[in-house]
Amino acid sequence: MELNWNFTYFIPTEIVFGRGQVCQIGTLARKYGTRAILVTGPKTSRLGPLYDRVQALLASAGVESCHFDGVVPNPTTVSVSAGAALARSFGAEMVIGIGGGSSMDTAKAVAVEASHPGTAWDYLYYKQPPTEKTLPILTIGTTAGTGSQATTVAVVTNPETRDKSALSNRNLFPRAAIVDPELTATMPPSVTAQTGFDAFCHNFEALLSVRSSPMVEALALDAIRRVFTYLPRAVQDGSDTEARDQMAWADTLGGITNACAGTTLPHGLGMQIGGQCPHVTHGQALAVQYPSFTRFTRPAAVEKYAAVARTLDPATAGASDEDASWRCCELIDELLRRIGLWIDFQDLGVTQEDLKVIAGRGQVLGDYKRNPRLASIEEMYQLLISCWDRKA
Repeated sequence: MELNWNFTYFIPTEIVFGRGQVCQIGTLARKYGTRAILVTGPKTSRLGPLYDRVQALLASAGVESCHFDGVVPNPTTVSVSAGAALARSFGAEMVIGIGGGSSMDTAKAVAVEASHPGTAWDYLYYKQPPTEKTLPILTIGTTAGTGSQATTVAVVTNPETRDKSALSNRNLFPRAAIVDPELTATMPPSVTAQTGFDAFCHNFEALLSVRSSPMVEALALDAIRRVFTYLPRAVQDGSDTEARDQMAWADTLGGITNACAGTTLPHGLGMQIGGQCPHVTHGQALAVQYPSFTRFTRPAAVEKYAAVARTLDPATAGASDEDASWRCCELIDELLRRIGLWIDFQDLGVTQEDLKVIAGRGQVLGDYKRNPRLASIEEMYQLLISCWDRKA
């Protein structure tokens, strides 16, 4: 496997990992000031008691807090601006995102908008970069898949234009991230499956990326093995503590590999799916594409596909790279079936007209450029349309 031996590794986030480690939030936050805004989903959700506990821990450490609970799935510019307005009026010195990727991404965007002129949308990755004035960001994850606790990225949707894009800058790395697997135990099976598959995608795509490196390869293959072993267990039994531990670690590795090598074609298209059809979750947008994506990309990454197959299936040890690469595609199909994500666009309520719009925007984001096989707009459309009906 040809590797890039010229690479940079930079992950400045302090990661506090382990069961019960949420208790460290007061000590961690106190490093960055005495006024914090919590950014979360609704207080009335199943996570309400956790939000109360975090505020109590902050108070015991001498950190006063206010609470913005307006995070929505597929975070919007509207919710970000509401959170930023509260952060400014409160005089927040830091932003603490509690929840899954939506909460963490909203927290990052709030940290930018609350400390800069204009809105977070003015600081997308292809516009002006957010500066060091960005408020310190801390995260407490309650899902295992997005990896946002270890990345520079905050995904935001502009509902007026149905445009889903991202801020991406080193100033968006969280200063500290608490990864406490106990907090993921109450995730329902569907959320466990969707976020867990996202963790797989981060690692698989980082491995494929033209920016991959020996470090990314080692971390990604390890994470992929963990996802295949433990995600089905976590979906089947949310109280399986070993599976929750392992998925929390695979998720964190996905953030690290993503930060180093980026994602590829499915993530760029997945962002456009979410922008055009906001009711589709990120995990669903990835799962629906993957059977076609793996086969489209395989010819340009045979050795890497073979490496994944040999990591997962001992029977491929003596197979040719070509045969093992096909087995990789089959293994990913099998995982999707096992976790209930063997779906098509019809299942998701996405029309063929939607797919034309999505494909037409397929080169707006740069993820596709990191794919080993570059896709034209027409090839993106053909890939998507092949996923419209998958009943076989």
